[in-house]
Amino acid sequence: MADSSFDIVSKLDRQEVDNALSQAAREIATRFDFKGTGATIEWKGEQAIEIVASADDRASAVLSVFQDKLIKRDQSLKILDASEPRQSGQVSKIDIVLKEGITSEDAKKISKLIRDEGPKGVKAQVQGDELRVSSKKRDDLQAVQALVKSQDYDFAVQFTNYR
Repeated sequence: MADSSFDIVSKLDRQEVDNALSQAAREIATRFDFKGTGATIEWKGEQAIEIVASADDRASAVLSVFQDKLIKRDQSLKILDASEPRQSGQVSKIDIVLKEGITSEDAKKISKLIRDEGPKGVKAQVQGDELRVSSKKRDDLQAVQALVKSQDYDFAVQFTNYR
């Protein structure tokens, strides 16, 4: 019998993030407490978002609105790497970088966890920015998924290619 396997990845759904950003921008434009604050949220390149507002607390409020929209669209907040509000002339800005992919150190951490605490006979190998987990028994793979989900990593984790 062939081995069953799945991949552990950290990817973001760009369309869902774009939709959340559009919804947040619309809400900011219409909400009374943002009137006259010059608050905006927009893409800044391919993997970054910029929030601009008249004060630090308004910029943080815009970030909060954006995070709410991401949660409603089933996106993990761990994909966001937001800076602290900073003054730039008359306005306050927050830069957000979108994190995608599992670093080799993180992949090694997950692999060690699976080796140490996972069921016997489960193999994990790093393949670029993802981790392939394989075993003869599908039950073992489901146990590994539960084990990885129970850990609190600083990046989003998804399971793909389950076969």
